[in-house]
Amino acid sequence: MHKLIFITILIAVLTLGAESFRVPRLAEDEEKGTVDTVISTLKSYYDHSMDTVSGYVENIMGLQIEEKAITLFQETSTAVRTYAGIFQDQLYHMVYPQDS
Repeated sequence: MHKLIFITILIAVLTLGAESFRVPRLAEDEEKGTVDTVISTLKSYYDHSMDTVSGYVENIMGLQIEEKAITLFQETSTAVRTYAGIFQDQLYHMVYPQDS
């Protein structure tokens, strides 16, 4: 009994699998439908926009903006750290004056 059920399930799976290997034939004279035209148009717009964005990304990477931003941040933080140290020094001497 179990063998019969197993064979039935195996044949069903093979039948469904064989159906997925079929390749539909398209007639050369067959015209595209409205849905196919819309899908191909949308696909071409998508491809064109992706190419444009990729070009922009390559241009931005070529400008080395990331390196310039890192350099600007480092220079700014160095200047702020220097002036903060000077301010801290002045504040300390105002709070604790030294008698000389």
